[in-house]
Amino acid sequence: MEHALAAEEASLVARVAAGDRGAPLAELYRRYEGRLYGLGLRLLGDPGLAEELVQETFVRLWRNAPRFDAARGSVSTFVFTLARRIAIDLWRRPSSRPFAPPPEELVAPGDAMDRLVVGLTVRDALESLSPAHREVLELSYSGDLKQTEIAERLGLPLGTVKTRTYYALRALKLALEERGLDA
Repeated sequence: MEHALAAEEASLVARVAAGDRGAPLAELYRRYEGRLYGLGLRLLGDPGLAEELVQETFVRLWRNAPRFDAARGSVSTFVFTLARRIAIDLWRRPSSRPFAPPPEELVAPGDAMDRLVVGLTVRDALESLSPAHREVLELSYSGDLKQTEIAERLGLPLGTVKTRTYYALRALKLALEERGLDA
């Protein structure tokens, strides 16, 4: 299902790149506007700047749609990478700056925003795995369960859990490499 969603969003961006700026762009806006606005509020601390971040992200998406490469990452990674650059530009603009120090997310370019983009990329890679592989990894890392506990919870033999984990990690490594992240 997630793979179908990623393919659908990639198709929307391809249609924008081909010159269709109506329905595909409106659909992408509907899907990302709220998350981008929330990101803008968190990073910039101002509703007006957050709205500007959303609008400028879609202007740049429209202009840069031909550069999108689904083999390098998901549409969400592409969109949030654009938004990160725009947030930095907005913060640096003299009329945007309050008298307070900048948020931590914008102080060091490689910190919080990069973690956000990497996190989105990892989530996208995880969602590309089969449900069985994703389940053992999520229980192991997010659920902080040992393999014996995973086997008990899923009602599977320990050997099956070990095998799934092994192949899930291999598939995740490949999915991350496909998205431009070295695992």
